[in-house]
Amino acid sequence: MDHAEAVRMFFAPAPDATMIPAPVTDAAPARSLRDALEPIAMHDVWSSRVGDALAAHGHDFFSGYVTGRGGPFGEDAPPELIAATFAVFEPDFVGSTWTRGRALLPLEPFQALRDMETTASLREVLGADADDPAIAHTADVLEEAVDAVSGAGRPLFSALRARPRPADPVGRLWRACDLVREHRGDGHVAACVAAGLDPVRMGILAELWVGYPIGEYSGTRAWPQEAAAAGARSLADDGLITTAGPDAALTAAGRAFRDGIEAATDASQDALVEALGTDLEPVTERLAGWSARCVEAGAFPPDARKRAAG
Repeated sequence: MDHAEAVRMFFAPAPDATMIPAPVTDAAPARSLRDALEPIAMHDVWSSRVGDALAAHGHDFFSGYVTGRGGPFGEDAPPELIAATFAVFEPDFVGSTWTRGRALLPLEPFQALRDMETTASLREVLGADADDPAIAHTADVLEEAVDAVSGAGRPLFSALRARPRPADPVGRLWRACDLVREHRGDGHVAACVAAGLDPVRMGILAELWVGYPIGEYSGTRAWPQEAAAAGARSLADDGLITTAGPDAALTAAGRAFRDGIEAATDASQDALVEALGTDLEPVTERLAGWSARCVEAGAFPPDARKRAAG
């Protein structure tokens, strides 16, 4: 799938009757921070400028995503490691995409190109605000917070934290947001595993929880139909969803179960929230404003469910 095709698919507007997901409207502070920074953290994934720069070296949407996110593990990282840390994707798909992506361009030039083009693209989106001292200040605050917390049990976060950071304040802001995102993501995977979920059921519960029909979002994770169907049947048998069919919805027990995973994910960020201290609220507010610019510029999907699902 090339980048333009991915944009056409994922940027489709939500149906008219779609509500803002409750996980967004009722979010705890840690979740509000995550939602506020998501479009900035994922700018390298959704920016057409970045996608075009990588496509010049043979990358498509998924090879750019997998190689970019897995890149901090290094050239020799086995495909199985990348697949394990990504969690919700079909492992062979991730592993083969990782192998293919590394063959297109050596990893260090790839990462240098990605860093440069993402920074330039985000500067274009922010316009005159790109030189606002608040950008550098916010990057400072987030960097201090992510440097203060433990990396134990957080492989994607720890690998990314070990990478050199861009010098440009806008690039630093992007990287700092990505670090917060990976910190939460690692915590979320741990919460799901501790709750007894396999990757297929993680995806189905998440999509129903944010308001997607079953299969609409989890279907982008490359699982064969039989695996997806088996996961849905398992959730229905456990009383967490109403049916394994296309009209599936969370039961009351299923919503409570998934709410518990969200609470555990939020709790996994307690140290980060504490490190931000009184800066948490103003930083969240500023990030939300800059992220809105990304959405307005067509550099992040407009559907609130996509933002909530991550």
